[in-house]
Amino acid sequence: MPAETPPPCPITGEPAAELLQSIPAKLLYDLWRRGARVDPAPLRRDQGRVNLWRSPCGLAFFDPPLPGGEGFYRTFYDKVRAHETVAEQAATRGDFLAGAAQAQPGDAVLDVGCGHGAFAALVPGCRYQGLEPHGTLPVGGPPILAETVTAHAERHPGAYDLACAFQVLEHVAAPLAMAEAMVRCLKPGGTLVLVMPIWPSPHTDFPNNLVNLPPHHLSWWNAGACRALCDRLGLEEVEIRPLGTYPSQASLHWALRLMPFRTAPGAWVKPYWRWHLAGAAALWLGVWAARVFGLPRGARPVDILLVARRRGRPA
Repeated sequence: MPAETPPPCPITGEPAAELLQSIPAKLLYDLWRRGARVDPAPLRRDQGRVNLWRSPCGLAFFDPPLPGGEGFYRTFYDKVRAHETVAEQAATRGDFLAGAAQAQPGDAVLDVGCGHGAFAALVPGCRYQGLEPHGTLPVGGPPILAETVTAHAERHPGAYDLACAFQVLEHVAAPLAMAEAMVRCLKPGGTLVLVMPIWPSPHTDFPNNLVNLPPHHLSWWNAGACRALCDRLGLEEVEIRPLGTYPSQASLHWALRLMPFRTAPGAWVKPYWRWHLAGAAALWLGVWAARVFGLPRGARPVDILLVARRRGRPA
């Protein structure tokens, strides 16, 4: 295979420092079609290879970036009841609680990629606005607009005290552009809260973990990547740390403990039938173990929290 030209980091623009794994697109495609029974468009089986790179700042990212289309998300999230499950678990989700801790009564709060707006219940004293460009918006729920944050920033610059995105930035091909648009929505002195999956973690230890692969997740985050994003945005860093585990993550932890295999650096995705079959069984058993035993002891963090403040004095 010819040497690959390192692509630019989606945060800093620097050339990637290391090729972590080169994955046949047909393998990813088949995993989605046969394992999840979902069409992973725009990923195609004849697309060649999808490469996982490490940036000098620590971000791991897939190239070419292939974010899932509306059909992919609608089908996949309907199958796993993603938005409904988030709403049921909202009160105990560590990412939501971390975001709500930054809100003050009367704050204008923007929730980007909000799904059905479950986070609104945790900030009842605030003026909540959700953004969800994909899927059918719920009737009778909190206020949600079917538009991107870039479009929203054009119409509402400097309108919010708090802008949050929970488990969103890893889904987009241009995380810097999304974060920049969120910052444009903030008032001077306003707070940005981002939560993304961290690596290494149970997400990256579990073999052929589809939810952490394109076209679902396009990047894996760590503290270095978060600090690089703060620097590029010109923000004042408030807090960057691994987020403690919470009950809705219990099934992943149990699945990993029940899984007889683990990934290794450079081998996160492989065409091994024993990985496929053992993984499916471990995920199914993990759901039941979580219901019976809850979160296992010593569960490692799955997410990383970034809290930063837009410079300037509040109005």
